[in-house]
Amino acid sequence: MNLPEKLTIKWLREAYCAGMLTPEAVVETCLARAKAEEEKHVWIHLMSMEEIRPYIRGLASKPRETCPLWGIPFAIKDNIDLAGVQTTAGNPGYAYLPKETAEAVRRALDAGAIPIGKTNLDQFATGLVGTRSPYGEVHNALRPELISGGSSSGSAAAVALGQAAFAFGTDTAGSGRVPAALHGLYGWKASVGAIPSKALYRHVKVWTVSVYLPIRWRMCWRWTAVCADCARMIRGPGHCPVWRPWRRNIFILQI
Repeated sequence: MNLPEKLTIKWLREAYCAGMLTPEAVVETCLARAKAEEEKHVWIHLMSMEEIRPYIRGLASKPRETCPLWGIPFAIKDNIDLAGVQTTAGNPGYAYLPKETAEAVRRALDAGAIPIGKTNLDQFATGLVGTRSPYGEVHNALRPELISGGSSSGSAAAVALGQAAFAFGTDTAGSGRVPAALHGLYGWKASVGAIPSKALYRHVKVWTVSVYLPIRWRMCWRWTAVCADCARMIRGPGHCPVWRPWRRNIFILQI
């Protein structure tokens, strides 16, 4: 079965329920798409099928009915930790191998999501253009003559190119909302502490986690709800040394 150009959580859920797809087939397609467009510099570390397979096997113990992200492929900005995969924040000289997974990512994994890899970014997540990375300038997925926006450039491009159904980024002063806008995506910025910031890049503190999903313009209201549902799965009390306003449930939507 051919996957659509842009992957959506809704479409994948329906295909899984109808028995038309398997998570392994979806992941293989995502990896093939990513490898076919390596020149766009979307990824710092694209995981191999061998690295991803344990997450796929883990789905056997997760009921699809109670795991809303079951089999959904996602990308992780490379200033957010995934245990066993190097975190660089766009600077190989400050890279480290984390032993624990960021709380927000762990919650997505618990809901059945499958990681595809770590995405490129403006170095140390300090930039709004997507061009300041030793791993290459991230290309705009829609219009090559434009910048991709930053600093969560790779996360936005991965979703826009159909290499992931959603992605994690970070946003302090537009690092999530700018690339989302330049790629025609939803870009949620949570209020500080609404989504746990534990196990984000240790050398440069970032307090806000963002979520990216594709837009279907004819059903904007419905996709706003899907985006809110995705954020709802990962928000809640957690480590935030600045403050903990998570009870306010405040989110900002950028289209």
